[in-house]
Amino acid sequence: MITDFQAALPTTPVGLTTLTTTVPKEYVHRSVVTEVFLTGWRQTDADTCTVTAQWPRAHTFYGPAAGFHDPLLFSETLRQTVPLLSHAVFGAPMDHKQIWRDLHVALDPAALRAGLTPADVELSIRCEDVERRAGVLRGMRMEVTATREGQHLGTASTAFSSHSRALYRRLRGAYADAERAMAAAVELPASLQPGLVGRDRPHDVVLSPRAADGRWQLRVNTLHPIIFDHPNDHAPGMLLLEAARQAAQHHLGPEPVLATGLDAAFHRYAELDAPAWVAAETAADGRVRVTVEQHDALVFECAVTTHPATA
Repeated sequence: MITDFQAALPTTPVGLTTLTTTVPKEYVHRSVVTEVFLTGWRQTDADTCTVTAQWPRAHTFYGPAAGFHDPLLFSETLRQTVPLLSHAVFGAPMDHKQIWRDLHVALDPAALRAGLTPADVELSIRCEDVERRAGVLRGMRMEVTATREGQHLGTASTAFSSHSRALYRRLRGAYADAERAMAAAVELPASLQPGLVGRDRPHDVVLSPRAADGRWQLRVNTLHPIIFDHPNDHAPGMLLLEAARQAAQHHLGPEPVLATGLDAAFHRYAELDAPAWVAAETAADGRVRVTVEQHDALVFECAVTTHPATA
């Protein structure tokens, strides 16, 4: 296990105080190096770690809009942190899969403003409720406080399970083969107009036009290079979060909003071979409650807090 990534880097050249690079893509379960946002980690105590990240000024999917960084960059940063700490700090074998249970995010809109340089982000993480079996990580919860160049960015809490290859195959059964699952994916339905969901390209829209019952069909584009960075046997968690964000925007529209708060629960896998249906409603507390159902069962739910996207 590596407890300090920066300390493991080559000697810093004369004239520089630090070297900056991304962490190995294998640690964050990405196949493309350019999609890795994490730049380092350091274990500060038995159950605490610091993780650093850099958000680009431009990105094909998580790009800035209306003068603000995409709030879902923060969720993707957390998603990458889950396997990073599981493998690099807690020693989970590299073929173990981490599966989200829940995710809670609260961001400060002012700290999301895009600047003239990339955003350097630091996560202070406390690991709780660590579960092990025979000494091997089985799951935990991370409590996160985030800053951007010293400014408070937000907080988060997320819990996940960590499954061995054998356990995962038993849990998933016939669905465990990712390439076979993707080959059986339902036909991609038409997309909503991108502007209705805060997007500028149909390729990035994950909702279809509303059906007669007012719900949207989830668009699962297995050829999308960011959402499906590598073969996956189910709809990725980031796709479900993107659906929640787009559903909230369409529900509240037309003025653009930032999804600054997420309270999400992942109840079951969203399979690729059957339609999944997305619904949105305004909750009593003013948030937008988004649900995803498949085969009449609740797969995912998320309460979305929004803020006007006005610079």
